[in-house]
Amino acid sequence: MAKRGYYEILGVSRNSGADEIKKAYRKLARKYHPDVNVNSKEAEAKFKEISQAYEVLSDPEKKKQYDLFGEAGTGPGGNGARGTSARGAGFDGFDFKAGNFGRGGFGGFEDIFSDLFAGGGRARPSGPRKGQDVQYSMEISFEDAAKGLKTRISRNGSRISVKIPPGVDTGSKIRIAGKGEPGVRGGPPGDLFIVTKVRPHPLFHRKGDNLYLDLPVTFAEAALGTKIRVMTIDGPIQMTIPRGTQSGQKLRLRGKGMPHLRGGGRGDQFVVVKVAVPKKLDKKSEKLLREFEQMTHEEPRRHLRW
Repeated sequence: MAKRGYYEILGVSRNSGADEIKKAYRKLARKYHPDVNVNSKEAEAKFKEISQAYEVLSDPEKKKQYDLFGEAGTGPGGNGARGTSARGAGFDGFDFKAGNFGRGGFGGFEDIFSDLFAGGGRARPSGPRKGQDVQYSMEISFEDAAKGLKTRISRNGSRISVKIPPGVDTGSKIRIAGKGEPGVRGGPPGDLFIVTKVRPHPLFHRKGDNLYLDLPVTFAEAALGTKIRVMTIDGPIQMTIPRGTQSGQKLRLRGKGMPHLRGGGRGDQFVVVKVAVPKKLDKKSEKLLREFEQMTHEEPRRHLRW
């Protein structure tokens, strides 16, 4: 089998920038590090392979030589390559002490392993370590987001009870302690985070904890005022449309919005009035409207200076 190139090993292209290469290495290092995969020769070999690839691609000069000459350009006799320690840490010749690897514009291994294991120096945690946290996406209805939801999910062969509190929105996270990945060397398990995605509602749209509802009314209802049944998330209620209400005007229903996720209370609901203008008029209606226009002498554009 042909040997894989460094770009292929890290899963990046030759045009990838510093951040993309570093991000790819971090992801693979977390997955295959021997401290995470105890007694796994396969993981140890993969970790060695990705570390060797990152050693070259993280150093601008070595990367340049590799792009020109391949792996031969990065060895001890290669053009422009700087030597690195190749003994001493127990990973087939690779030593991961700070400073042994090339320091290019990508940041060194010291930074990466301090991030991975939060211990700095040699990445060799010896005590118990908490398991990884896990994210689980859950799609819920708009009504469940408003009222809350109790349900169960399946994970790793077990059923987990989940309580979605009222007021969640798309992107909200609910933490369930101890339901993530198992701990390492007797450490506690990680946590499970439920990330919600709320399906849109056919009538309401949401801004923060406030709700908005478009309400069509006739010209006569807007001009004369009326009482109309309006839908809320709690069910329909009767509300007053004041005389002379304008199209686009917002009428507030206090406390009829979504529950506040943190703390008590609720947002408001705003009813946005939309005056429906008839597209067709019979002759009698048209005559009456023209008489109305002559009687009122309305000048809605008088404040405009053309």
